[in-house]
Amino acid sequence: MAMDQNLAQDNQVILAIDQGTSSSRAMLFDRQGALQAQAQQELACSFPFSGWVEQDAEALWLSVLTVCREVLAQADAQQLQVCGIGITNQRETTLLWRRDTGEVVAPAIVWQDRRTLEYCQQLQQRGHQHWVSARTGLCLDPYFSASKLHWLLQDPALRQAAAQGELAFGTVDSFLLWRLTRGRVHATDTTNASRTLLLDIQRLQWDAELLELFDIPAALLPQVRQSADDFGMTDAHWFGRPFPIVAVAGDQQAAAIGQGCVRAGGLKSTYGTGCFALLNTGEQLLQSKHQLLSTVACTVQGQTQYALEGAIFVAGAAVKWLRDQLGLIRDANETETLAASLPDNGGVYLVPAFTGLGAPHWRPELKAQWSGLTLGTGKAHLARAVLEAVAYQTADLLQAMRSDGAALLSLQVDGGMVNNSWFCQFLADVLNINVMRPLQTETTAFGVALLAGIQLNWYADLDALPALVRAESWFYPECSSGQRAELLAGWQRAVAALLNAEVR
Repeated sequence: MAMDQNLAQDNQVILAIDQGTSSSRAMLFDRQGALQAQAQQELACSFPFSGWVEQDAEALWLSVLTVCREVLAQADAQQLQVCGIGITNQRETTLLWRRDTGEVVAPAIVWQDRRTLEYCQQLQQRGHQHWVSARTGLCLDPYFSASKLHWLLQDPALRQAAAQGELAFGTVDSFLLWRLTRGRVHATDTTNASRTLLLDIQRLQWDAELLELFDIPAALLPQVRQSADDFGMTDAHWFGRPFPIVAVAGDQQAAAIGQGCVRAGGLKSTYGTGCFALLNTGEQLLQSKHQLLSTVACTVQGQTQYALEGAIFVAGAAVKWLRDQLGLIRDANETETLAASLPDNGGVYLVPAFTGLGAPHWRPELKAQWSGLTLGTGKAHLARAVLEAVAYQTADLLQAMRSDGAALLSLQVDGGMVNNSWFCQFLADVLNINVMRPLQTETTAFGVALLAGIQLNWYADLDALPALVRAESWFYPECSSGQRAELLAGWQRAVAALLNAEVR
């Protein structure tokens, strides 16, 4: 009997839905954390006006449905038993839909969108920044969901429908839960809720004063649940049979869990479309003095852990810009060869403020700027400057964390950019810290699968998870302190030149 049970467990998997800005993916993970199947479908953003970033919510939904059906077909072919579903998602992206039909009433406003900049600046000028930051751990910035939702409700028809309880708001996780359960569940988890500017981060409840500030009806909001929790069953209509949804987490928090950063001191940085460094601070909520964000790391088994987060708006997106807008490369992998072909950066720097600068500056109005260009500058210099800029911004974030009292021993990295070994080595050199690249590079999906495993009683608790995380490579600092100081000084001059230009 015990052998039969073990054989049954060997076939058990969790379906992790990873809905990101550039693609939707579905993956199957077994009890040992091994990836058994995956499917991916790319997604496009539209840019209707300067600073606006939108996505077609129906295309987003259909992409999730498609990749889930693909991996479920693979599960059937391999005779795997799907025991539950976890959802991880791009955060802050804002959706609004009708409760009766589920119809989306506007395009999804993506987290990168800056259309509410003037509104956020008005709130700052009216003196709201301090108390909002103390209440939410965030800053008054277009990045977060509340100002996006406020903007949508400026439409009189939508405002009236919201007041009458006919509409539902959600970030991507809530939207997917609603669709997968066919309207039976309108919920979110604490990690996603903590990114809306509407949650009291200590009480973990929607805040009446914040709702009043942004003029948002409470009836729009989803129920806040734990990250590992009962989120209902998928409707059998979608996949032929129902599956329990047992975990939800924002992508950066899920990646931290997938890296084993589940206790105070754990530090990870994800290099995807943007870059997000997350430092677990345990049950202690730290308020940064250097414009880092305080956020929920996860809520599991009744215990909430917090984190300090630094956000870089543009990381891999700049590599994509080199490819799609400038045509300098055909594939992102080419940047590694180009960067390594040069003995140094030639004094060329890029401050990639394409959608403003995030932490620790929080200057959403800034635009990107090159410096040090000469007639000898070639595409290798430009490609290298893009990679270096991401590392320099990470250095700014880690310096802010240290100034807030954090002890940083090593950095665990993930995301598409870390497949570039030149970039990982440059990170170690500039940060003067050991950098670990994990064996399981799909850490975001892996992390929410681990959360689902706790809810399914596969794993006892958070402390059991780091044993499932393994290193693929370690990168150690190799450059001299003098060379490091020179590189960072060049970066600081480039940033100062941009800031001074804006002041003038």
